[in-house]
Amino acid sequence: MPENRNRGTILIAEDDEEDLLLIQEALKECRGIGAPRSVKDGEELMDYLCRRGKYREARPPRPALILLDLRMPRKDGHEALQEIRSNPELRPIPVVVLTTSRAEEDIRKSYALGANSYITKPDDFEGLVDALRALEKYWFGIVSLPGAEGL
Repeated sequence: MPENRNRGTILIAEDDEEDLLLIQEALKECRGIGAPRSVKDGEELMDYLCRRGKYREARPPRPALILLDLRMPRKDGHEALQEIRSNPELRPIPVVVLTTSRAEEDIRKSYALGANSYITKPDDFEGLVDALRALEKYWFGIVSLPGAEGL
């Protein structure tokens, strides 16, 4: 895979612990992606991105890519996506919806709110690895992303 100097942190917004572990393991299989960070719901996602609450002092790295589940407590993925896209500082961050929903309404709403891609979680681990490899190749090997200083 071509080296992309803009490669950075992947932030996973996922409330299901089992799904989160599967996504993390699948990302390890990709080998080109460093250790991802994770949050449990849309509220924590926004705290991370805006460096509020427990993220104020830690000042976590700005993600190069967000993997966003739709069905989360407190603030769902659509609400978080709308908030991300309404914030000029966060708007440039690519957001890929990674969810179990195959509902046309969810797909349409996600794109209308500014999702860059919509991926339905595959039914098996190998399918997830294949999907994340394709995602890695596209987002970190083909397209140009702004550097962290540009976000």
